[in-house]
Amino acid sequence: MVMGGFHPTPDYSAPAGTGTLVMLGPDPAAFWPAFTASAEYGDGAPDPMDRWSARVIGAIAVAHGAQAVFPFGGPPYPPFLAWARRTGRAWDSPVGLLVHDEAGLFVSYRGALALRARLELPPPPAASPCESCTDQPCRSACPVGALTPAGYEVPACKAHIATPEGADCMTRGCAVRRACPVSKAHGRLDAQSAFHMAAFL
Repeated sequence: MVMGGFHPTPDYSAPAGTGTLVMLGPDPAAFWPAFTASAEYGDGAPDPMDRWSARVIGAIAVAHGAQAVFPFGGPPYPPFLAWARRTGRAWDSPVGLLVHDEAGLFVSYRGALALRARLELPPPPAASPCESCTDQPCRSACPVGALTPAGYEVPACKAHIATPEGADCMTRGCAVRRACPVSKAHGRLDAQSAFHMAAFL
């Protein structure tokens, strides 16, 4: 699905000649079934999702006369986080993770299309969904306090999810991401979250 787009200036390090950069991410209903039915998912080779994304987004790019760009395969790595913020559809959340207007804290970018044409883009939302989220449950959702407004303690997170007590996060995905009201509406499957958590660990 299209996660946003913008007209890059040279300081955004888009490929030369890019008139519009369109960012792509998983559609919550269609992505996981399509990926798990792919040859990449079942061939046992490393990095199946990256390889699948490269093939599928690469084909989309060819069909539209665009250049495919990916957040993996480096270094160097394209500045996907800066690009996401520039679309006006992703912001820093109270816990530091990006939050997207539709995907919430489940936001994920699998690639981008660098198009030469300067396309007309719809206006982005006026503000981050966090601004109208009065409870902000993401701030207190981590069972070991690894992901809070003060920062992300990666060792504490990994230590927790490697234990039986961390099974809920391992099998259903990060509790902080799931706590976001916008994430809940996005509907990521537990199996997809478990795949990402296993790769992270």
